[in-house]
Amino acid sequence: MEETVLVRYIVRDVAAALEFYTTHLGFTVVTHPAPGFAMLSRGALRLALSAPGGPGGGGQAMPDGRVPEPGGWNRISLPVADIDAEVARLRAAGASFRSDVITGVAGRQILVDDPSGNPVELFEPAR
Repeated sequence: MEETVLVRYIVRDVAAALEFYTTHLGFTVVTHPAPGFAMLSRGALRLALSAPGGPGGGGQAMPDGRVPEPGGWNRISLPVADIDAEVARLRAAGASFRSDVITGVAGRQILVDDPSGNPVELFEPAR
């Protein structure tokens, strides 16, 4: 049995995030039981999407009053076979990128923001 990894992203609009991840990044819906929560999957990754300040789970305020919010620099990294083709496809769909493609030792990457500003790294390993 393949193990899964669960990552939670706080998103401003769960419906917009669902559309983005399923239409553009190949995720499927596992469950969407409430407007403020959904769980998606892609391979061994489970992505929990929670609205900030929601009545349950990851969106609740902390004891000190801080409310979870989207954004930052931590991210999930999704492998792609052809980063240039993926970037062109996502740009045509109106996606917002934080940079151009960056080449590093292990491959090429780019950060695309979901509708709430959470970064998703697209990574093409070096050949």
